[in-house]
Amino acid sequence: MAARAAAAAAAAAPPGLGRDEAAVLLLDKAHYRHDPRWLLPVSPRLCLACALELLPEPGVSLVRKKHVVSCFRDALVRHTSLVTQLVAQDQRVCIHFIQILFGLLRNVEDGSAIDLCIEVLIQLTTQLKLEQTVHCLLNECHKELCSMPSMRGSLVTFTLLGKLVDAIPALADKLVVEHGRLMEHLLRGLAYPSEGVQAAACYLYGKLYSSPVAAEVLSGHFREKLCPLFLSTLDVAQTKELQINCLGLLRQLLKYDLFVSVIMNKSALAESAESDGRLPGETSLPLVLKKLLLSRDETLQVASTHCITAVLVHSPVKYALAFIHADIPEFLFEHLSSSSEVLVWSSCSCLILLAEEPLFFSKCHTVYGIEAVVRSLQGSLKTNNTELHKQGLLLLAEILTRQPEEIRLFASSAVCRSAARALREAVSSPVLEVAAEAVKATSAFLRKDHQSALPVQYRELRALLEAMLGRCVEFSQAPLNRRPLGHASNRDSEKAIFQRGRFLLSTLEGFRNACRLAVEFQSEPLAQENPFTAPSAEKEDTLEAFSEFLLSVCDSLCIPMVMRHLEQATQPALMEVFLSVLHSLFIIVPHMKEKFSKKLAASSFIQLTLELKAVFCSGPSYSALNQVCSSFLYYMCLNLLSAPEKTGPPSQEELSAVSEILQHRLPQISSRNLESLAFLSDRQYVEGAARQRQYCILLLFYLAYIYEDRFVSKAELSVAVQSFLLSLQDQGECPPLIVLKASIYLLAICQDQDSALDEVVVSAIRKFLEGIVDLHLVYTHHPLLLRFFLLYPELMSRFGQRVLELWFSWEDSSCEELDDIPSAGHPALPASLAALFQTLRSSPSILLILLDLIYSSPVDTARKVLIVLRTFLRRNEDVQVGGLIRGHFLLILQHLLVEHGASPSGASGNLPLLLSLLSLVQLRSKAEQELDSMAMKLLHQVSKLCGKCSPTDVDILQPSFNFLYWNLQQTTPSSQKRAAAVLLSSTALIVLLERLLALTWAETDSPTTMLLCSAWLLTASFCAQQHQGSLQVHQTLSVELDQVMKALSFPKKTAALLSAAILRFLRTALQQSFSSSLVALVPSEARPPAAPEDAVLAPLGTSQVLSLVVGLQNLLVKKDPLLSQACVGCLESLLDYLHARSPDVGRVETLLFLPCCHGGDWREPALPPSRPRLPARYVTHTHFVYDVPSQGHNALNVAEPFLSAFYSHGIYSLSRPADRVDRSPGNKPPGSACPVPRLQLNSPFLSQQGGPSLLGSWVSGKAALRPRVTVFPAALHVASQPWNRFLLFTLLDAGENSFLRPEVLRLMTLFVQYRSSSVLSREEVGHVLQGAAVADLSTLSNATLQALRGFFLQVQSTGLLTDDNTAKTLQAFLEGLSPGAPSAQLPPQDMLCLGGVAVSLSHISD
Repeated sequence: MAARAAAAAAAAAPPGLGRDEAAVLLLDKAHYRHDPRWLLPVSPRLCLACALELLPEPGVSLVRKKHVVSCFRDALVRHTSLVTQLVAQDQRVCIHFIQILFGLLRNVEDGSAIDLCIEVLIQLTTQLKLEQTVHCLLNECHKELCSMPSMRGSLVTFTLLGKLVDAIPALADKLVVEHGRLMEHLLRGLAYPSEGVQAAACYLYGKLYSSPVAAEVLSGHFREKLCPLFLSTLDVAQTKELQINCLGLLRQLLKYDLFVSVIMNKSALAESAESDGRLPGETSLPLVLKKLLLSRDETLQVASTHCITAVLVHSPVKYALAFIHADIPEFLFEHLSSSSEVLVWSSCSCLILLAEEPLFFSKCHTVYGIEAVVRSLQGSLKTNNTELHKQGLLLLAEILTRQPEEIRLFASSAVCRSAARALREAVSSPVLEVAAEAVKATSAFLRKDHQSALPVQYRELRALLEAMLGRCVEFSQAPLNRRPLGHASNRDSEKAIFQRGRFLLSTLEGFRNACRLAVEFQSEPLAQENPFTAPSAEKEDTLEAFSEFLLSVCDSLCIPMVMRHLEQATQPALMEVFLSVLHSLFIIVPHMKEKFSKKLAASSFIQLTLELKAVFCSGPSYSALNQVCSSFLYYMCLNLLSAPEKTGPPSQEELSAVSEILQHRLPQISSRNLESLAFLSDRQYVEGAARQRQYCILLLFYLAYIYEDRFVSKAELSVAVQSFLLSLQDQGECPPLIVLKASIYLLAICQDQDSALDEVVVSAIRKFLEGIVDLHLVYTHHPLLLRFFLLYPELMSRFGQRVLELWFSWEDSSCEELDDIPSAGHPALPASLAALFQTLRSSPSILLILLDLIYSSPVDTARKVLIVLRTFLRRNEDVQVGGLIRGHFLLILQHLLVEHGASPSGASGNLPLLLSLLSLVQLRSKAEQELDSMAMKLLHQVSKLCGKCSPTDVDILQPSFNFLYWNLQQTTPSSQKRAAAVLLSSTALIVLLERLLALTWAETDSPTTMLLCSAWLLTASFCAQQHQGSLQVHQTLSVELDQVMKALSFPKKTAALLSAAILRFLRTALQQSFSSSLVALVPSEARPPAAPEDAVLAPLGTSQVLSLVVGLQNLLVKKDPLLSQACVGCLESLLDYLHARSPDVGRVETLLFLPCCHGGDWREPALPPSRPRLPARYVTHTHFVYDVPSQGHNALNVAEPFLSAFYSHGIYSLSRPADRVDRSPGNKPPGSACPVPRLQLNSPFLSQQGGPSLLGSWVSGKAALRPRVTVFPAALHVASQPWNRFLLFTLLDAGENSFLRPEVLRLMTLFVQYRSSSVLSREEVGHVLQGAAVADLSTLSNATLQALRGFFLQVQSTGLLTDDNTAKTLQAFLEGLSPGAPSAQLPPQDMLCLGGVAVSLSHISD
């Protein structure tokens, strides 16, 4: 039968299972009787009925039973729904199956089998979700516990219950309520000396106390029975399982205040008993947890730390002491160096709570642990755990914030430096939450007691602040996430703006603490500088450098950030901190407070602060913001008033009075602008406090307007200020000086150009001003204020001169800039001068005030007035003020001469400035002007003034001579004659001129060159006028003719203008044939009697004439336009003089004498390397031979410049004669006393007809080189010098069409006039005509056209051009150059001021 049953079972085995496996899963005795519905339709093909019969069978091995249970578990996991349906078919079968499993669990001792059964029971119970099954299982457990003689076997039951409650949390309440005796069993199990049973009991307790309802029910049980037993169990636990389960139960208990209180009270009793020396009846939880912290198990350390934190969360104040007394913080700080992020995070959380107890700091735990905190933070920042970053920063911030000031936290500067670097790294974190916590920690770090370890780490603090502000800038400039409409975009944008504002607020709080730190260190001498810095090192780690950095970074970063944020939102708390920062910066950098205040005022901070007060501080709310705003305005206004830019500083008394007004009244001002203007305009009786408020408002408007912060309209403000002034007048009050200054300034600025103040207001202003000592007390420098005083006659007549004096005393840069501008330039004027010029144009009488200022003001101010007047007159030539100024100047000059007749130069230092102005007025006057009686009187007075001066009074004489020279040159002929008569009557003036002319040759004590120029020009004018008008001479003037000729023949490095002036004088003397009644030409030293041949040229000598010609040629080579005109004019007069004295003298050969060779070798002189080449078209070829004397070795030095010029152009070359020098008497030249060698001069340049001619007659003026032949220098001879040809071509080498210059044309006219074909040939004249024909004559000046016409007329008159076509061309050209033909160019101004010298171009050139 058994065999058949087995065979049947094998046959019935599920497909896929082997015979042995089927035998294990199925009970071969009974399976054939079982209903197929109990067979699982999927693999494993388990039969529930077989399992029910197999598991309780004692004869079945434990291995087979474990296999069946394991297969059932797998089926339950893989096919949960099928198995639950299979089991739930019959409730009785289900309960029976649970009972069988529980019985198996109870009877086996194999651990794996127990765990397997417990797992199946838990899974089956939770999946079935049948109350009957749960109730059955609980009853079985209860029966087991009740029937158990010892708690040794309760381990399985407690474990099953614990896991069951863990799987079904609601079961905890059921167990506590319906199975109350279970608690007694648990207590017994907890007291049983088996840590496995204790661990299971603790695990079940923990699951029960996890339910709030069960915990409340079991509260009495815990207080009365469980608490001491549990604490003692935890204290003595040895296995990790028991320790973990106890800590788990503790974590559940610590969720409730009641249990925490009970546990900590028990612990307190234990600690008190231990402190009294008694055996403790209780166990102290802090000590137990401390022991677990000391364990090497990281899990226990983390769990114990969590438990401490769980206790402290309820009340750090109540429970922190127990843990601190147990030295828990010490071990928590040590755990910060752990590599476990969980342990570090847990320790930080616990320490944060402990930091709320002051004993935590007083026992110096933070001093011990701060280094560990910093190291832990540095290490955690290298990880990606942002929560750990935040927790570490929170701990550091708590310690830094709560650390008592009397206990130094950082024992050394190294730890402080490490903390600063860690914070710098943290604030730069890209995670906003981390950066925000770092900013808060930084704010707490910036405390004086934290930075008191020397040396103070200013460099690290600076880097930390830069990183913090840089991160804030980066966040504030990040673009907002703009969502499309319909997606709560406004709400998201507001949230982002709020986050930015909060981050900015934290940053500003940190920066404020840095500023406070700098202020506090100002009273610490040891913190001023780093004592360990070398003396020669750059002082970066100093308080001064740190303070300047704070000011700079606030200006460049903080202020722009706040202003950008204000455009989006206004947060009172943020603005309170921001303004307090600005306020503290006034104290931190006192030497920059005025400059910083000015920049803030120019950036509209007065308006900003007043708007904040108006919006937030009108009521009782935001009193702190109101106080900060008022304090900021108070200090800024005082700084602005103490060091004003555009007005004088107030006195100490004024400043004290204003300080008191601002300090008491600024907190009361919280009205809007219109309300403030209305309050200022109140004409009713104003009491003292209200009047001071008006003063305060007016000062704020005044300072705002000075720095262009004009937040109220000009018209409304002007009306308000006028009403304010009239109110003061009505009540008979006199405002403080600074208030009056502010009122006048605002009226001047706000006044419309088209409207004027009422007379009553102007009268009130004058009355107020007359009551003050000096106008400078209420003066503010501004062009509109000047216009204000000059606009109203009532004010100008009384205060005009003083206001102008003050205006010029403040006007510095613009006047200096004008003085540097050339007279021809007209750049844009500064605004201040433009306003003044406009006023002067509308009221020229103000010029008289300016004239008085030049005379009476200090020299610096007078010079500025002169510069401004000079510029005005140059730019406004249409304004006729000459008569006005001359008349007033005449009165001043008469007054001066009466008071200081003996020494007018000491009368006033400003007299030269007045004379300069007078000269300028004359120079701008039109030519051909008739002198009236006033002009003649002024001329007489100036001549008298000059006569009383010495040659050293250059400042007076120079403008005076310019004035006199203008009267002699630019007036009508009749006026010139009258003026000359008046001046010649002044013998003192003539004597002064004689002394000045003599100083021209003086080696020392000579006046300026410019004054000598004026003296020579004035003398030349006197000579001409006296000679033309046969005027009476009262005093002759002696001039050394030899010195004049020497100065021109051998010019030194003399100014070109001085040479031109002397040439003008000599030309006048030549024109008068040295027969002037005014000028006496005297020899400079005794000379031997003149030779017969010199008598014709007297008073000139032959050598003087020749030297003069060479000197003129040398001066022409300089190519100075004015000097060239003077040279050509003098040469014209000289040739006329020579022609008049010796018209019949023919051409005479003159020899060029050169020194002998040395040692028989001919050497060429050293030549300069750079000489311009002459155009090839002028070159012809000629050969010359000259006799050279053997004496006079210095002659080469004299002749070298001449020969060098010729040599560089290829004009000559030196060569040795073929034969030796013939020294026979027959070779002597006529008149020579010794034999002469011959020098061969090969010239491809010069063309000479009729024999050799002179090349270098200029050397004949030297004593050692005087010719030994008789020479008569006739005009024709002088004009025909070959050197003239070289001179001409040197002048022509100045560029294209260089012949079209007046001096060149006049020079060529001379050569044509005296038929110097050797200098200018007929062909070359034709070239000139061709060049002029193609030139654009419309671009030529009148002087050039006149010179060109004169040249061609001379060519035509001499018949130089024989060709008929050329002659016709010349005639046509002359017709086009008729005297009346206009030039396209404007005629140049005849009278110029060159280097301070008045020069008439026509006087020099004509």
